[in-house]
Amino acid sequence: MGTFKFLVGLASCLAGLASVAQAAELKAVFAHFMVGNTKTFTVNDWATQIDLAKTAGIDAFALNMANNDSTNDAQLPLAFSAAQQKGFKLFFSFDYAGNGAWSKATVKSMITNYGSKTEYFKRGSQPLVSTFEGTGSAGDWSEIKTATKCFFIPDWSSVGAYPAVSLANGVADGLFSWDAWPKGDQDMTTYPDASYHDALNGKPYMMPVSPWFYTNLPGYSKNWVWRGDDLWFDRWQQILSIDNPPDYVQIISWNDYGESHYIGPLDDKQYEAFDSTHGKAPFNYVENMPHDGWRAFLPFVISLFKAGTASFNQEGITAWYRVNPNNACNNGGTTGNTANQLQYEYLPEAIIKDRIFYTALLGSSTNVQVQVSINGVIQPTTAFDDDGKPYGGIGLYHGSVPIPSNTVGPVTIKLLRGSTTLATITGSPITKSCTVSPTSGIALQNYNAWVGSALSSSTSGGPYSSSISPSSTCISGFGLYDFTGLCSFSCHNGYCPSSACVCHQRGVASPPALTNTPGYPAPGYTAIYTGLCSFDCNHGYCPQPPCTLTPNVGGSQ
Repeated sequence: MGTFKFLVGLASCLAGLASVAQAAELKAVFAHFMVGNTKTFTVNDWATQIDLAKTAGIDAFALNMANNDSTNDAQLPLAFSAAQQKGFKLFFSFDYAGNGAWSKATVKSMITNYGSKTEYFKRGSQPLVSTFEGTGSAGDWSEIKTATKCFFIPDWSSVGAYPAVSLANGVADGLFSWDAWPKGDQDMTTYPDASYHDALNGKPYMMPVSPWFYTNLPGYSKNWVWRGDDLWFDRWQQILSIDNPPDYVQIISWNDYGESHYIGPLDDKQYEAFDSTHGKAPFNYVENMPHDGWRAFLPFVISLFKAGTASFNQEGITAWYRVNPNNACNNGGTTGNTANQLQYEYLPEAIIKDRIFYTALLGSSTNVQVQVSINGVIQPTTAFDDDGKPYGGIGLYHGSVPIPSNTVGPVTIKLLRGSTTLATITGSPITKSCTVSPTSGIALQNYNAWVGSALSSSTSGGPYSSSISPSSTCISGFGLYDFTGLCSFSCHNGYCPSSACVCHQRGVASPPALTNTPGYPAPGYTAIYTGLCSFDCNHGYCPQPPCTLTPNVGGSQ
């Protein structure tokens, strides 16, 4: 019992020290921006994108630039001019995968030329610089850092967190992870994020968040889907609830249309990935598929992440779904997961659900309903998931309804309070009529999402405010495999270690009374179970295995 109290007390002390260290630098949220899409941009085009990003609460664009792309030299002066006019920030993300490795001289020159500008994002006084991959050039960065005084947070996800930290004698000042999507039929976890936190040992971590992933670009040997579904809501909940919060968050992406995770506006100036020279897409799966609705509640969640508090005046709702149900048409060879990344491949319908997903921002859920109709038929709904409700009642509520088999037609989503309609989304029709590929003549399934949003016309009852108390703990979460029961119990009761569990919501937990029955990992179970077995068994839940009441028989690895 004394050991358990000491472990919990030590954890609280370490968490407090981490909070003090983190406060030394302000948190920020970025969006990944593909400069290669901007060949025909004017200053006004950049200004338009920046205005939308600022309205969403985004602090800076991470400018993804491929090596030897003439667009970089042509567009960077325009981008920085627009950013300066708008009071916005930009920073460089050197892409080492697109057109190969960058030369040290070019990287140094670009950072030197732009890094001192007011509109270049800095950590303290140092210009922030990132990459997409480039592990083979890790040795270049000691010289680059010395010459430019930059703060270096690369994405070296291909080698994993621990090897990335050690590359080139630990040259990275922090790390960004590209691991933003679930694999297979599982929901997204924070296990990769926990590995980065542990490996970085106090260095800054940039956590990824993305709403979707579908690509069909034979020119780049890409044709797969990862589960989107609840991801946009779930991932932000994880960012707000994880036990070791990140220093930065990067949204993937603002305008990567070829991978369908854009949150920026549709823009036919930027569809180069679909042409016959580059991605050689069988059809343009972005046309008429807006994603603007995914920005609707970003100001709220970004403020919660950065300041721990947020307010809003208007309630509203965002909804998203695929307009082609599973098996409506030929899947075009698209797989769920990709062998290119050594993943087991599934049929798409095995990992993605035919459902209409929605998130509402509410000051109260009293008498609130979400009414979804397809072809004029109102679908049964329980409004919001049990784990999709905010602690305290003010904030984001989430749920979904199934799309019945063989159901097609117009879609309407209404947010109601009693008999009053707060907001209405008129969605794109669900259809089994798919886009015919101009190259093959085959009607192909579109696995991209249609997204819409609507706000209430009235501010009656507002403003509303929500906050995350520094003393709050986890009150809802989950784990996978042998952690399922342990994490469900412990996360509900205030203990949710991200190395084993995924916290989904913070609040004030009310755990059962202590039983003075310490638990331990059972034989064959590693030390990662130590804290969970100790906590759970001490609070009356002690599954055997993976736990045991006998000390020193497990947890040796």
